[in-house]
Amino acid sequence: MISTHTKEKTVPSGLSEELVVYISESKKEPAWMLEKRLAALALYQKTPLPSWGPDLSGLDLEHMEYYADPSVSEKDTWTELPKEIADTFDKLGIPKAEREYLGGVGAQYDSGVVYHHLKKTLSDKGVIFENMDVALQKYPELVQKYFMTECVPAKDHKFTMLHGALWSGGTFIYVPKGVSVDLPLQAYFWMNRRQSAQFEHTLIIADEGASVEYIEGCSAPRYNESSLHAGCVELFVLKGAKIKYISIENWSQNTYNLNTKRAIVSEDGEIKWVNGNMGSGVTMLYPSSVLIGERAKSDNLGIVIAGRGQVQDTGAKVIHLAPHTSSTIHSRSISKDGGVANYRGLIKVAAKAPYTSSSLVCDSLLLDEHSKANTYPAVENSNDKVEISHEARIGRIGEQEIFYLESRGLSEEDAVRLVVNGFAGPIIKELPLEYALELNKIIELEMGKEMSGGMNRVE
Repeated sequence: MISTHTKEKTVPSGLSEELVVYISESKKEPAWMLEKRLAALALYQKTPLPSWGPDLSGLDLEHMEYYADPSVSEKDTWTELPKEIADTFDKLGIPKAEREYLGGVGAQYDSGVVYHHLKKTLSDKGVIFENMDVALQKYPELVQKYFMTECVPAKDHKFTMLHGALWSGGTFIYVPKGVSVDLPLQAYFWMNRRQSAQFEHTLIIADEGASVEYIEGCSAPRYNESSLHAGCVELFVLKGAKIKYISIENWSQNTYNLNTKRAIVSEDGEIKWVNGNMGSGVTMLYPSSVLIGERAKSDNLGIVIAGRGQVQDTGAKVIHLAPHTSSTIHSRSISKDGGVANYRGLIKVAAKAPYTSSSLVCDSLLLDEHSKANTYPAVENSNDKVEISHEARIGRIGEQEIFYLESRGLSEEDAVRLVVNGFAGPIIKELPLEYALELNKIIELEMGKEMSGGMNRVE
């Protein structure tokens, strides 16, 4: 489904200082944010496209709509939204999920957050859950301290530069010391316009001893022209805190998903990444953890499906900067109909990080002879007192497995689907039950079975 809701404001076309100033002034931002935006734009304009990884030549940056204002102010009840927008999120199952098992929900439509709500039981504990534009107005000092400073600076690469110049919307979460958020918080990002770009920013701060689980979902209708998603996620896990970050990205195939996600983890802190990437024609996404405190821990679980015309270049990075830190990376990819799944990752251990423990397991499943799976792991170790293991496996569904399942009454199609679901099982079980069911639906859809509802792409 493609919404017919249209914007009313006239936005400067193309990428320019005029557009950056327009965005900042329309949001009534402080002067320091405009300065950050303009500095990021200047960096972007003199930085070439990445010379490694998937081919980005099909990304038409010259004719992109970089800011699509939905012309809808943020609401805290679904009934206040225009019908087309409300229907979009209803088809995605977001209002139902909020009623049944979420502590709070944000919903972004193109460049603007149109809905945001947090349960009173959490706000009474001091939990802050706002869209980034609102957080900048309400908590400017807190945002200025953390926003694209030490976690993901704008200078990181060309698309963080572009993001720093054009970011709009997203999520801001602050969990006070010792507070545990028992119900997951969720944001859903919908990119509706053809040949457009989305730059939502997610900033989560779990203070000392706090814990929170956050879920992001992403989709877009299918167009012929290329679109760009270049969001940014910054996670700060303070001493003894825990963040579980779950992301299900199911962009349409005309989308280039060039997202950046990173966590800084302090002493005794824990970050768990759970990632599902099924959509987009080209993906470059490598969630990263920087372990700066003793006994900091990072776990990364990822499932990728690469189908016809898709290059999924994903992976994980962990940088160990303190003693007794640990990390695990478990990546699983499925390639079918000529799709390409690349694992690209890094384990880096500094000289000041003895007694580090890190393990990487990369499993790839090929469903036909035309598909590809590649691994590009890198280990940079500057310490002798470490344990690092790396394991990579690439295989096909065997004829014996299919024959066995067919002998039990399954069709060949259902037998393949059962094997694939079993292969994805370790990642799916990390999701809340309702999302596990939805991810199973998406996998079945990607494997060729027609389904509808939930977090499936709405087209």
